[in-house]
Amino acid sequence: MLIGLLTAIAASICYGTGSVLQAVGSRRAARSSAAASGVTAHGGPNLSSTAKAAMTWEFILGTVLDFVGFGLGALAARLLPLFLSQTVISANLVITAVLSVKLLGIRLSHKEWTSIGVVCAALVLLATAAGHEGGHHAAMSTHWWLLAVTLLIIAGGTVAVRLLGARAAILAGLLSGLAFGALGVGVRILDGIEPFSIGGLLGDPALYAIVLAGVGGMYLHTVALQIGSVNGATAALVVGETVLPGAIGVLWLGDASRPGLAWLAALGFVLAVTGAVAVAWYGNHDAPQPAAEEPVPTAV
Repeated sequence: MLIGLLTAIAASICYGTGSVLQAVGSRRAARSSAAASGVTAHGGPNLSSTAKAAMTWEFILGTVLDFVGFGLGALAARLLPLFLSQTVISANLVITAVLSVKLLGIRLSHKEWTSIGVVCAALVLLATAAGHEGGHHAAMSTHWWLLAVTLLIIAGGTVAVRLLGARAAILAGLLSGLAFGALGVGVRILDGIEPFSIGGLLGDPALYAIVLAGVGGMYLHTVALQIGSVNGATAALVVGETVLPGAIGVLWLGDASRPGLAWLAALGFVLAVTGAVAVAWYGNHDAPQPAAEEPVPTAV
């Protein structure tokens, strides 16, 4: 349990630091582009502007940290109940909020600090109540369903961003979180790990769900950072990556709390999600300024 918790905490630090560095890179790339050259007709970033953001050194370093966080998070998902591992990892929201003060010049309100405090308290409750993790095996139909749902999340998020533009910031963050949640479930049920079998690994649909969720989730999160609040987008991501795998772990994979502490685990889970939603609600003050506020050339 202790090794799993330390691994999840390390993953959280990597993810939180990576999110802020990616936001710095995304916004620097946006400032260096012409006002309308990197957006779709609906005001969302196009693939070219997203690719330009991904080429900044801040974004690259943030992505490296994300990969490290992914490895640590995958290990934590195998060692802890999903409702605990994913919630601890989602505490990167706290890291994101604190670092955004230093690196993005954001001033957090008292309501945001209070919300972050609620998330931290919820994590303590969850860690206290968490029991053993369940099994690592699921029916093959579950593996195929995971791949199909992941594909639907990524495709739906991509279409929504193109149609809704800047209004899709929180939605993109939420869908990226659902993708990362699917990734956590995939890691948990992945075949060919214990015992190791390359054939079993490559023949498992969950492996391709993991790859798709990782790449697609990263894309949607990048878009959310480009068009919305870094704290709001990250908080929405927290909700998505916590609720889905937590519920699946309890309902289908046998994750459990300590005897007699199910109520404490439920309370901690609800408080964690509520605190993340509150940060998303109050955290939109740092969103990029709309294009309407840019100087408009005078017609000749």
